[in-house]
Amino acid sequence: MILKSVNTSLFLSIVLLISSCTGVKSQSVKTNEIKTTRPNIIIIMTDDQGYADVGFNGSKEMITPALDKLAKEGTIFSSAYVTHPFCGPSRAGLLTGRYPHEFGSQFNLPANSEKSVGEGIPLSEKFMSSQLQESGYYTGIIGKWHLGAVAGYEPKDRGFDYFYGFLGGGHNFFPEDYVKKYKQQKEAGNKNIWEYLAPLQRNGVEVEESEYLTDELSHDAVRFVNNASKKDQPFFLYLAYNAPHTPLEAKEEDMQKFSNIKDKARQTYAAMVYAVDRGVGELVVALKATNQYENTLIVFLSDNGGRTDQGANNAPLRGVKGDTYEGGFRVPMFFHWPNKVPAGKHYEYPVSALDLYPTFVGLAKATISKDKQLDGKNIWNSIVKSENARKGEMIFSMRHRAGFSDVGVRQDEWKATKAYNGPWKLYNIDSDISEKHDVSGKYPEQLEKMVLGAKKWSEKHTEPRWFDPESLSKVWTDKEMAKFLNTFEISK
Repeated sequence: MILKSVNTSLFLSIVLLISSCTGVKSQSVKTNEIKTTRPNIIIIMTDDQGYADVGFNGSKEMITPALDKLAKEGTIFSSAYVTHPFCGPSRAGLLTGRYPHEFGSQFNLPANSEKSVGEGIPLSEKFMSSQLQESGYYTGIIGKWHLGAVAGYEPKDRGFDYFYGFLGGGHNFFPEDYVKKYKQQKEAGNKNIWEYLAPLQRNGVEVEESEYLTDELSHDAVRFVNNASKKDQPFFLYLAYNAPHTPLEAKEEDMQKFSNIKDKARQTYAAMVYAVDRGVGELVVALKATNQYENTLIVFLSDNGGRTDQGANNAPLRGVKGDTYEGGFRVPMFFHWPNKVPAGKHYEYPVSALDLYPTFVGLAKATISKDKQLDGKNIWNSIVKSENARKGEMIFSMRHRAGFSDVGVRQDEWKATKAYNGPWKLYNIDSDISEKHDVSGKYPEQLEKMVLGAKKWSEKHTEPRWFDPESLSKVWTDKEMAKFLNTFEISK
């Protein structure tokens, strides 16, 4: 009867007093204090989503209310870049905090790489997930991996406590289709079944699911949050959707919402993006229901530019996935964290996916390993103050083609581009976002400085550990591509 009349705060004070007097430490109180002083961190990454294909970047065709609300209540990055215009190298750069060219991962791992390559991202590279795990975070990845499909290189080997998804570079979306095909080919004795048909895995165990893949990944993310919220530690979730990457497959009820779009590829693509947005909305509901929302940093971005031949729109950027024009590696991105990330703001200065590793480690109050090399920087204070985090610094992209290399360099308001074996060109990207007007003749010293910067960066590159397609291996050798012949020559 006495305890019922005591208010909650007084009761807790008595409990803590008793604990201290008896020499017993309250571990739950201690860990809760640690947990609430460090944010949960969620990266939501889509696959091949165009710069223009979200409402918060101005799309009139995409329906993305959940993403738009988070973006509006957070900070939108108008000049966010990934490390490569292709999926695998981009993800490698994100999770290692280094340009993939510097450790031999400048090409996608080829399909069914467990047989043709037999390795993944070098084990010498410590992933962001490992760093956060060691600092006390509960870590999980849901969705696409594409960083190594053999033992020793899988998510559980790279700092993730939990994994649900697929190891390769992509996957079909309807299980009633891919499960059937996989079983048929397996029964027929096919030893090299296309990885897009392979069963999903949960912590190394194959599972058979029945939901449309995007929905299944979203629902598992909700389960992860529900489980993680019960732990006395913050969590890190890397939610790596494979939508709207090909194959273009969408639910009929989602397709109907875009009946006004006559182009079938664009309509299907829009429906796939809508399914992602629906999942993000469900994730937000779960965060609020578990009282994690206020202390969770959500970062959204695409892994590279979109394929305009497969329904995407990168406007007003020039170029597509695979290019070193802006459309290849400049992506939609936002940060959201209530009362921490400035709300309703646009951050116009250039930033790189490389910056996420040191920024997250800083927020986690962790110490980066002494032997860990990073190419990015902690941009948190600059975001909060709306200051240029990379003033005077360069952001690079390089894509190797058959016999030559394309390069893109961003520095403040300038963009230098070498594409399709053409000459170097310079653009004032702030006033010419579509890279239409070459001003290299007017500012030759600026172009020379950026090209020399890219050349110096290239000197840190290593030989590719694999090629995609594998036929490029011979081209690489025959054309002596590692010497970057003519790559850094400026036409006079």
